[in-house]
Amino acid sequence: METLVVVSTLLPTGTGTENISDIFSEIHSVFSQTEHNIVAAYLITAGVISLLSNIIVLGIFVKYKELRTATNAIIINLAFTDIGVSGIGYPMSAASDLHGSWKFGYVGCQIYAGLNIFFGMASIGLLTVVAIDRYLTICRPDIGRRITSCHYTAMILAAWINAVFWSVMPIVGWSSYAPDPTGATCTINWRKNDVSFISYTMSVVAVNFVVPLMVMFYCYYKVSRTMKGYGSR
Repeated sequence: METLVVVSTLLPTGTGTENISDIFSEIHSVFSQTEHNIVAAYLITAGVISLLSNIIVLGIFVKYKELRTATNAIIINLAFTDIGVSGIGYPMSAASDLHGSWKFGYVGCQIYAGLNIFFGMASIGLLTVVAIDRYLTICRPDIGRRITSCHYTAMILAAWINAVFWSVMPIVGWSSYAPDPTGATCTINWRKNDVSFISYTMSVVAVNFVVPLMVMFYCYYKVSRTMKGYGSR
């Protein structure tokens, strides 16, 4: 089985999109076809379950008006991020697994990787907003009572805008997207270990992992301590 070809190292300066697409179509995976079929079956199953469950969630919010609160708007947006991944990312990856290699070419690779980064970063941002909301509501009700729909809208928009920024950067030149070693999905081109890749990756880890993790840990720790105080009284 051939090792995944690093596309960027094969392209001379000035290579057109058509040639890039041809090279992508010739990339072979390090997985066997049986392994690809197993992954495809998992993706199809997980995608269907995720789509149905999140559509049900949205249906509940549509049906019951009393649930359409500013706080629950965060949950609605989280449902959209899940639908985005399961409705776009999973089918493209499953189709490529059944094909045995990435089958959507260079443009498809950029779209697939960009959307997965976009929905993933948005989900992390929205989960951070949920943690902040719970902290203000339970631990700082004096502040929580002053939070308006405009504040929630601003926090939700900030999560989406942050996701747009980090998903677009590899497309415009800060790092890049390329097929991973399985050959059936696209992600950050981790094989191109240059300054651009390192700076982008470290920035993503800091802004979209370390900081959200610290915020969520602090918020839920405080919530836990406050709830224990309520229980003891």
